Amino acid sequence: MAKFTFEDKLWAVKEYENRSLSFREIAKKLGANHKLIQNWVKLYKEHGEGSLRKRYTKYPVTFKLEVLKYMDDNWASISDTAAKFKIPDPSTISAWRRAVDTEGAEALLPKKKGRPPMTKERQQNNLTTETNESLIQEVERLRMENAYPKKVECLSSGTEKITKQIKAQVIFELRNDYKVAELIKIAGIKRSTYYYWTKHMDRPDKYAEVKEAIQVIYHKHKGRYGHRNIKKELDKEGFNHDPKTVLKLMNLLGIKCQVRMKKYKSYRGNVGEVAPNLLNRDFQADKPNQKWVTDVTEFSLFGQKLYLSPILDLFNSEVISYTIKFRPSFDLVGEMLDQALEILNPEDELVLHSDQGWHYQMAKYQKTLKDRNITQSMSRKGNCLDNAVIENFFGILKTELLYLQEFESIEHFIKELHDYIYYYNNIRMKTKLKDLSPVEYRSQVQQAA
Repeated sequence: MAKFTFEDKLWAVKEYENRSLSFREIAKKLGANHKLIQNWVKLYKEHGEGSLRKRYTKYPVTFKLEVLKYMDDNWASISDTAAKFKIPDPSTISAWRRAVDTEGAEALLPKKKGRPPMTKERQQNNLTTETNESLIQEVERLRMENAYPKKVECLSSGTEKITKQIKAQVIFELRNDYKVAELIKIAGIKRSTYYYWTKHMDRPDKYAEVKEAIQVIYHKHKGRYGHRNIKKELDKEGFNHDPKTVLKLMNLLGIKCQVRMKKYKSYRGNVGEVAPNLLNRDFQADKPNQKWVTDVTEFSLFGQKLYLSPILDLFNSEVISYTIKFRPSFDLVGEMLDQALEILNPEDELVLHSDQGWHYQMAKYQKTLKDRNITQSMSRKGNCLDNAVIENFFGILKTELLYLQEFESIEHFIKELHDYIYYYNNIRMKTKLKDLSPVEYRSQVQQAA
């Protein structure tokens, strides 16, 4: 390999920093590999000009192990690690790694060169033996400290809490490579705890079946159910467990429900007539088509905005109709209303509640309601609690769809949105509906009537 002077290296770094030449162009001029130029730049950034000068260094074994441990713990590349520890040639680290992988950490110990004088040979041999034994012990300790957290991460399967049972299992699996007493110290548990869990390790998991059922329910509903709803589904399948037990098992499995976010605001001031708040937060309805609520929400994906306008029946929180458009135009609300009116019976006495969004103040919208003898109601200005049911629906929808899944395109999201609304109406159970879906509840009530 060609030898490069300090001036060569400094020139290469400066050329790259000034953006005069790329790594490959600099390497071509020097007759070097472009990765070598990258290493020089990293060294310079980490340690300055001095790191580019040739060094003759014998690295102690503890330093070598520290370098390898840093690389493993931080998933660092060889070149980044070399720059971090001021090692001019990254291949040096590669050699250490190969030596440890093939011969063990003892391969990093310094090798004795030459032969000492006869008169001092025995004394020197004793000193070398003691030093080597001390280094081997240090190597073993560092290897153990490196192996333990890796095994914990592997066995915990991403769960947030590392239990004593997991720690005991890790010690049990590493017992053939390291001393159990030392592993117990690193784990921070009592000896009695370790031996208790190893004694019970062969026992079958009494929660194995319910854990599997929890995972099936969780993934069936795409992570939308928390422990209370999962407990209700488990009851239907014949598993009788306390909600706290279900929550504990979910934590062990590393699964949990999601959180909620905000909605789009369509208020633009008074652009037409504002209706009084006739609903007055009375969200109870005795029968279908008695009280409806509506609003508009916004989604922002792939640099585009999408708008959803639904109507919910307060009798069973069912989505009666909805429209999806790329602009919040009047048609977004107008088409939704036309769809909803198709299911309305002439004898129905309906109150349709919304916020003071500009769509609902338009003369065309209000005339359509008047022609069908529908009473219009509006929330008070700036008071989202007056329309809390539809706000809650948007929160659930965004939590269980928008923030839970990954989408390939805006078209993919629209398809999933249609699927979710069907799921919400026909499959997703609600506590206030006696753990039935909106459609199931309506059908049951109508059959009983």
